[in-house]
Parts: sequence; structure tokens; C-alpha cells
Amino acid sequence: MSKLLKLLGTLVLALAATLAVAQDALLKPFVLGSKASGELAQKVEAAKTALTGAGFTIAGSYTPYANTTVIAVTNDELRSTAAKSEHGGFGAALRVAVVKAKDEVQVSYTNPPYWANAYRMKGDLKETAAKLQTALGRIEEFGARGLTPDQLRKYHYTFGMEYFDEPSLLASYASHDEAVKAVEAGLAAGKQGVTRVYRVDVPGKKEVLFGVAMKGEGDNKNMDDKYLMSEIDFRDIKSAAHLPYDVLVADKKVYAQYARFRIAISFPDLSMMGANSFMNIMSSPEAIRKSLMLAVGGKDD
Repeated sequence: MSKLLKLLGTLVLALAATLAVAQDALLKPFVLGSKASGELAQKVEAAKTALTGAGFTIAGSYTPYANTTVIAVTNDELRSTAAKSEHGGFGAALRVAVVKAKDEVQVSYTNPPYWANAYRMKGDLKETAAKLQTALGRIEEFGARGLTPDQLRKYHYTFGMEYFDEPSLLASYASHDEAVKAVEAGLAAGKQGVTRVYRVDVPGKKEVLFGVAMKGEGDNKNMDDKYLMSEIDFRDIKSAAHLPYDVLVADKKVYAQYARFRIAISFPDLSMMGANSFMNIMSSPEAIRKSLMLAVGGKDD
């Protein structure tokens, strides 16, 4: 009997260890760096100073709505890793959010290993993750129950919805330079309420990543940053680092991740129906696609 109990005890310990390892392997989309009382503007400047001190380049920033600033950053590891895979340019920048929520200011950022796997990059960006932790802190990962690297690399929300390698083709041009100039011009003009937040060029490759702000109202409110996040970013810890949306010029073509992938990969646990669900924003994916397409010179089909 004692041998049996000892064997059972060993099995229980082994199972617990296996579950612990499996839990550690789960990745979540965002990292909460810090939360404390203070003024939003001061926290934004402190975050920028800390980021540049850790070797990051501030690619751009914007305020999509009140009490929220999003900062886009890049560095050598992000750009060089982005160059190694098809459409890896989507991962050439990371996003930092500074949000005033009730009595505290939250500083959070996109979790590098999560997005490296979601975007099928050749590397896990652990060096960049360590630098972000040094600059901004690390309390916890959040935003989902968690997904393994393998699950992220083949992720789609549900049957019939898009994968990472099924982006929307927004426009095609005669050359890479013409494509980049057309995107720059469209964003500068604010076509369809879409404007430039940042630009990151991928070295040694004809890829340029643009982060874009989206403002819409009336019939076009479904593509609006503020409207979208008011429906889905409802938890106490804010996921504003989902923003801004991305447009990628890859050689002569202009792409965006289709919103049923791009939103779902930030909010993989969001329910299909009910309050604060995908059902509430069911018109947003097409509204976003059409607005981006027209903004970069594509034709509405």
C-alpha cells in the first residue's frame, strides 16, 4: 500500500509540474508594466524617456480618445526579425499604451513573444521583451486566457475566419516607390478619416509599415478607433495597445490584416455574442477594410 501511495504521489507531482510548464508556455497579447496614481501627460513623457533610454526609437504616438495615448516603438531586433519572413513587417513595431483609468494611470505594451508568433516571425523577440520590461516594468501578462506559440502561429478566431497569411489586398502599384508615395499621400490627406501615426521601414526588404489612426462618424462610425474600443475594451485593465491599426506596403502591393484576424488576435477571448462581443462590431471589419482601401488609393469593389 505504501508503495502504491508513493507512486500516486509521484504521479501527482509529475502532473502538477507538467501543468505548470504548460501554463508558463501560454502567451497573452499584452503586458501590464505599471499602474499608479499620477498625471497622464507626465506618465507619457516618462514612458518615452524610459523607452529611448532602453534603445527604442519612438516611431510615433497619438491620442485616439480621451485619457489614452499610444506610442509606437521599434528597434534593431524588431526590424531585422521582421525582414526574415513573409509579411514580417507587420511586426516591425510594438505599441505602448498609457491610459488614465479611474484613479490610476496604466502603462501597458504589446507582448513581443505573443506577436512574434502571431505574425509567424522567425524569432521570439525575447531580447526586446527584456528591454521593454527594463524600461516599463512587468506586473503581469493580460488580455486572454493564453495561447501556446503553436496555437498563435496557426490562429484564426473560428471556422471561416481569416488567418495571418490571408490579409486584405488594398491596392497595387507599378513599383514599390509608387506604392509608398501613394500611401503617404492618402494618409497626409486624411482620406476616409485615416491618417498616419507612424512609419517604420524594414531594412533590406521592400516593406514599409504604417500605423494609422481611424476617425469616422455617422454611416462610417464602425471603423472609428474610439467607437470600436468602446465596445470591446471594457475590462478594468485596458487593452489600448491594440491600436493603431496597421497598413503594410510589401513591394508593389498594399495590405492590411483583415479585421476578423487583427481584432481577434488582440482579443481572442471575446465572445461571439452578447454584451461586449464581436456581434456588436460585426460591421467593423468591412468598414475598416473599405476605409483603408480608399485611403491608400485602392478602388472600392
